[in-house]
Amino acid sequence: MWKSVYRLKPSLLPCLLDTLLAHGFHPPSRKKALGIVLDKPGKPSYDSPSSFRVIVLRRMLAKILERVVASRLSAQATICSLIYPFQCRSLPRRSSADAALVLQHNVESFHRLRYKVSTLFLDVNGGFDNVESPSLLSLLRRKGVSPYLIQWVGSFLRDRTCHLPFQRSPRLFPPVSVGVRQGSPISPLLFVIYVSSLHLESPRSLIISYIDGFAVTVASPSYRTNVHLLQKSFSSLKRKASPINISFSVPKTELIHWRTTRSNESPCSHPGQLEGQLFYPESRLKWLGFIFTPFFDPRSHFSRRFTLANAALATIHHLSPSGKGRPLYLCLSLARSLLAPILLYASAVWNPPQSIMNTMSVFWCRVCRWITNCFSTTNAICLHREACLPPLTLLIRHQRSLAGLRLICSTPEINHASARFPKSVLTFSPHRAPLLARGTITTQPYLFVNLDWRYTPDKTKNTR
Repeated sequence: MWKSVYRLKPSLLPCLLDTLLAHGFHPPSRKKALGIVLDKPGKPSYDSPSSFRVIVLRRMLAKILERVVASRLSAQATICSLIYPFQCRSLPRRSSADAALVLQHNVESFHRLRYKVSTLFLDVNGGFDNVESPSLLSLLRRKGVSPYLIQWVGSFLRDRTCHLPFQRSPRLFPPVSVGVRQGSPISPLLFVIYVSSLHLESPRSLIISYIDGFAVTVASPSYRTNVHLLQKSFSSLKRKASPINISFSVPKTELIHWRTTRSNESPCSHPGQLEGQLFYPESRLKWLGFIFTPFFDPRSHFSRRFTLANAALATIHHLSPSGKGRPLYLCLSLARSLLAPILLYASAVWNPPQSIMNTMSVFWCRVCRWITNCFSTTNAICLHREACLPPLTLLIRHQRSLAGLRLICSTPEINHASARFPKSVLTFSPHRAPLLARGTITTQPYLFVNLDWRYTPDKTKNTR
């Protein structure tokens, strides 16, 4: 509806929003929200309220206003140093792929210096529910954020109400005085700013975070020393987080000792101890959707992606059996928007091994046959063109090219990974890292390749 209003009268919406922003005021009528209770997947028991999360549904005009404030606040985040360089999400050009890429790059850089590297993965307990409004506003004032934004954030966090629609329950809107709402466009950015002080700097260590997920990496001559350093870093983080009402979920903590393919030593099994609980090193763990192994072997990750994509295809196949059901163009939209992102997640960082790539290509041909309803003996090249879906090799090459182009166009103030390119690569930043610090990121392609797969001229044929 608001798109139609904007097309009919483009000046109406800016006039409404500019007046609210100029006075730093969020309308009370837009603070009423409808909360949907969803269960968290993978919980052993749902007897506790912590096994559920509340997703807030807001009115469209309130979301538009919050989106405008989020864009303006993110523009001041870099200038006012609101966010630590290794905090990802809520800012443009900082994605989960950047976090995984920086993590792998720094691990390989420490390995080049003959260090043993270990990482402790932490998860904030409660997350958005623990944000305190006075502490957040005080932080924004100290950093020199524009007064009208501070006033609007204070108005946004005050006098909020939320209704949980249970069956036969009265339509009451009780007040909500703590935390920021999940489902709001500005909530992730406010939380990232709130926990920015938890990124401690120390030699031979690195803290990378993605909203409420933290990865603490340390390097030393031995894994036992790494465990002691990680325990010390956890104690420092705990002391730093206590004044702002932030705590870490110890049962969700995971430990991994990174290794190189040339290492002949036996895997270290020395555990870490946090708050009386032992944590043994993992041989495989999941963080930000990436499945990491001590050798950064992508086979486990892409095998899991193939399983998920196959299950998704089996689910939507019931919605549109071959030859009947939904129109073909809707099946094509499902393949592009659902199956391809599931299958190719992390392809901008890792290349699938050839054995798994062959299996994924067979699956992709099966998707094309499901769309076109062609015979099983149809040629693969003709099948891809008929289905308007390029082969996976071209899709992966295109995604890696876009990822490299995004890093090239970024500066270290926006994305710290851009400082790792060699001098031979032309970027918008004059900063360069030492040669020993250039590892994984230098392998990223930096030339943009158009996804032109429909017609490939035959260079051996003499055409006039």
